[in-house]
Amino acid sequence: MYPNLYYAFKDIFGRAPQWLRFINSFGFFVALAFIAAAVVLTKELIRKEREGLLQSREEVVLIGKPASMGELILNFVLGFVLGFKLVGLFLTSPDPNFKVQDFIMSGQGNWLAGLGLGLLFAGLKWYEKNKQKLPQPQEKTIRIWPHDRVGDLTIFAFIFGFVGAKIFNSFETWDDFVRDPIGSLFSFSGLTFYGGLICAALAIWWYARKHGIGFWQLNDAAAPALMLAYAIGRIGCQVSGDGDWGILNSAYITDINSGKAVLAQTGDYERVTRQFSSAYASEFHGLEHVPHLAVKAPGFLPDWLFAYSYRGNVINAMNGSRIPNCMEADYCNQLPIPVFPTPVYETLMCLGLFFVLWAIRKRFKTPGNLFAVYLILNGLERFLIEHIRVNSQYTILGFHPTQAELISAGLVISGVAILWALNRRKTGARPGSDASAG
Repeated sequence: MYPNLYYAFKDIFGRAPQWLRFINSFGFFVALAFIAAAVVLTKELIRKEREGLLQSREEVVLIGKPASMGELILNFVLGFVLGFKLVGLFLTSPDPNFKVQDFIMSGQGNWLAGLGLGLLFAGLKWYEKNKQKLPQPQEKTIRIWPHDRVGDLTIFAFIFGFVGAKIFNSFETWDDFVRDPIGSLFSFSGLTFYGGLICAALAIWWYARKHGIGFWQLNDAAAPALMLAYAIGRIGCQVSGDGDWGILNSAYITDINSGKAVLAQTGDYERVTRQFSSAYASEFHGLEHVPHLAVKAPGFLPDWLFAYSYRGNVINAMNGSRIPNCMEADYCNQLPIPVFPTPVYETLMCLGLFFVLWAIRKRFKTPGNLFAVYLILNGLERFLIEHIRVNSQYTILGFHPTQAELISAGLVISGVAILWALNRRKTGARPGSDASAG
């Protein structure tokens, strides 16, 4: 696995600069996911604007006014934080035991870099405003299109999506949260996609309403982008080995030296689970509750696609199952019994669903229909994959669903309800009325 880019570059090129340890693989792919989503969303919004489905909005701005004290302070604070933490991070002595998360959440940093970058940001803002200063500030009317706001939408989605993902993950891993609530909330691992989706959707709904963007048209434009972002984000889960994997595949065991899956012989599964009984019992509340399924890979597909050991995973899962001769302080564990690499399955499925949504996006005439289809497809995909994923279960009326199963079922029901409501409203509309305004 590649917990950060240092390990990836070292594996590919044989050597790597130490500062690459500061760039986590999961965070890198999350950033790529947001960039890809922003590009797709922008392209789709521009198409809708050209077809007259989305309109611009005029806003009055004041030009020629010098920088206010609030603007200068805000830019100074932003520059100070970047300099204190980001520059301080790269000036920190590279140490194999160093963890970016601990550094960011600590009071450590470079004060000189913080002050210098803070003053630079404030100075640049003052210079920019001073260059445009007029003897008498004037009001100017400008036209802003929805695609001009993609930057703001992306920031809103990132902030509220991250917060929602952490909150929902805390509910999903309640025991860990109770043991260390601060560490659980402020760590960079442990994110629940649906929590991020729900909170980001609420924030974007508010933003769209405030700026007069057709809500259903925006949702339709975002549907393919969301599916693509999810597919790319799952690559980060697989590459880093963040624990978001499937149940054990008891048809295989892990070769200790190579980390590859090898076919298990009779009794191997029981022997290995007993050998690591404390770790399995701790994670699954007893050996009898360890979820597993025996599936052998067909001859035309590689074994790792069905059984993966997540060698050197970022969360150091399975203490005691250490990689021989591993010299690193961290990332030296592997799973003694390989699991189904569900992030790979979700990446492939969601990439396929992205192309489906992209292909059919122009066929729907009622705003909101494409987004409803996205909810149904997304919910079905996640509901199916949950059957071979490791997740905490709830007990409800004798059933034992996971949080993701409950939410994915809700998404499917919501998608069906939206399709029914929107098309019923359209069918019942009077001739010439705009029943599909969004």
